[in-house]
Amino acid sequence: MTLHARGLAAGFCLGAMLAGPAMAAEQPPVKIGILTDMSGTYAAMGGAGSVAAAQLAIDDCLAAECKGMKIELVSADNQNKADVGAARAREWFDQDGVTAIADLTNSAVALAVQGIAREKNKVVMFSGPATTALTNKECSPVGFHWMFDTYSQSAGGAKATVRAGGKSWYFITVDYAFGHSLEADTAKAVKALGGTVTGSVRHPLNAPDFASYLLQAQSSRAQVVALANGGQDTVNAVKQAREFGIVDGGQRLVSLLIFLSDLRALGLENAQGLSYVDGFYWDYDDATRAWSSRFEKAYRGLKPTMTQAGVYSSVLHYLRAVAATGTTDGRKVADKMRELPIKDPIMHNASIRPDGRVIHDMYLYEVKKPGESKGGWDYSKLVATIPADEAFQPLADSTCPLLKQ
Repeated sequence: MTLHARGLAAGFCLGAMLAGPAMAAEQPPVKIGILTDMSGTYAAMGGAGSVAAAQLAIDDCLAAECKGMKIELVSADNQNKADVGAARAREWFDQDGVTAIADLTNSAVALAVQGIAREKNKVVMFSGPATTALTNKECSPVGFHWMFDTYSQSAGGAKATVRAGGKSWYFITVDYAFGHSLEADTAKAVKALGGTVTGSVRHPLNAPDFASYLLQAQSSRAQVVALANGGQDTVNAVKQAREFGIVDGGQRLVSLLIFLSDLRALGLENAQGLSYVDGFYWDYDDATRAWSSRFEKAYRGLKPTMTQAGVYSSVLHYLRAVAATGTTDGRKVADKMRELPIKDPIMHNASIRPDGRVIHDMYLYEVKKPGESKGGWDYSKLVATIPADEAFQPLADSTCPLLKQ
């Protein structure tokens, strides 16, 4: 699917006639690819909503710094398969003139595309994947991890839960790079806080039946049953955990990564009381409410997830860097992205580190009880703000090779 960015009409044509070849040289054509899960486990938190978010970013930049630029938007389904995502990224870079890729949704796909983008000198921006490898051993001078990662999800959630008395943990983990990383980071945080890990079990991606995994978690007698998965897997696990009486039996159910789309699918009756860490919530302040209202009108009447909000922020920042440099050369644009301040309705106290990690404030939320909600999308209440310099892995602990150069 190819979408031509709106807003190129009379102003661009007149500007091109007046400026002639010089303007074309200064403002190269830009083509952004949204490589996401369009039909699988993560489609609701990314998918077509990420494409809509990217279009909003294009519209906003064309009205400001990008005025007169030619910007094209394409999208594709990565099917949550590394080989599919890698093949599409190569095709986009080699044949279709794509200058940057955003979203990705899946950690295995993201790691595959990171290497290709580094090889091709193309910018890639990750808002959906969670593995911290993207800014550790697999870091890239043209790669940026934008919204959240397994460290940010584990740090806040583990601290809050252990401090509330949840000392022993059992993990139900999706069996691929994202789940492994999320479990490892959380287990490390739990142990550092004086807690213990009694065991874990792994399930395949897109698992419909969690019965056996939940029975093992119950028999472990751990105080905390932690879900190290996401998307539809989390929805299925939470619903079935309620049916199995996990919470009624005295165990605490913690979702280490849950999205607004998941809460909508669960409903407050099933999700109430869940604690979770988020990088963006539509009702945080006036700016988030205003932008989320625009997104809602643009995309099926739905509020944005933090992945979709991250796509908007990353694409807008990339376009501003292209406008500022007058080139789509990956390294030059990436250097400018690190230099420019991040200013948008999405991120608070944000900056880009040398390893490509975008740090910003994260938030600990608790899902409201049905009686507390004012209706509609009023799902969560803010419990605490996790400052940017605490929310993400310390730079001193990073294993990114770029830091040694």
